Amino acid sequence: MGLIYALNGLYFAAFLFLTSLGLSIILGVMGILNLAHGSLYAVGGFMAAYLIALMAHQPVALTLLAAAVGGVLLAGAVGLVLETTLLKHMYRRALEYQLLITFGILLLIEDLIKLVFGGESRYASAPFDAMGSVQILGHTYPVYFLFVMAATAVVGAFIWWLMVKTRLGIMLRAIEQDRDMAEAMGIPMRRLTVVAFVLGAGLAGLAGALVVPTTPAVLGMGMEPLIMAFIVVVVGGLGSLKGALLGSLIVGLTRPFTVAFFAEMEMPLLFLIAVVILVIRPEGLFGHR
Repeated sequence: MGLIYALNGLYFAAFLFLTSLGLSIILGVMGILNLAHGSLYAVGGFMAAYLIALMAHQPVALTLLAAAVGGVLLAGAVGLVLETTLLKHMYRRALEYQLLITFGILLLIEDLIKLVFGGESRYASAPFDAMGSVQILGHTYPVYFLFVMAATAVVGAFIWWLMVKTRLGIMLRAIEQDRDMAEAMGIPMRRLTVVAFVLGAGLAGLAGALVVPTTPAVLGMGMEPLIMAFIVVVVGGLGSLKGALLGSLIVGLTRPFTVAFFAEMEMPLLFLIAVVILVIRPEGLFGHR
């Protein structure tokens, strides 16, 4: 059973990695503590559930592609609207203003989801069922879980290439490390902060889109991923791809074993890990001072 727990931990870590990476990009580049990030995750989930139901008789590969792209595009579009209308006024504002406005956005998005998609749960398990299961060392394991891990690895490699090997990524990292110096050097701050927020929102939407074949899309589904993503960012370090990956693996692999043996200690143990790392390294495992 240890193998299954480990695989389940990697599966959970995949969603955490996508969600926390988007949150880390937004927080690192824009300096905004975005409490609405979980709602963008929910937007992607509801959009994917809608598309999966709409394409019930299409090949599973086409359905999953449409669901993932739809979740990313809708979450990214919502992020674009939010950044250009509300959040652009929050730069350099005090933390309490950021918390207030992003919490208000969270409530707004939840109501918009209810208005557009309805208040009932949406089930979209067809891709999960269609992909079946495989035998791994004598254990039956869902193929969909392996697909999510592989898809996350591909997305992670793409984001690494984008942030490390392209001019866009270098400018985003420059803003993250020293915003004033980046602005003095002529980097187009306004355009890049929009790009950062849309990219982070799209990653959250992708995570939500990938999760709905295994769990229904329900109102409030983004709250737990948001809390977990903040823990990952604290553990791994702000703005670090390696930190997001390692933090996700630590949290993801800790959770299934804790739930299996000490279920009541799941959240306290994760917070304890975050506190210990903050005491030892306040900037996180791979964060910058």
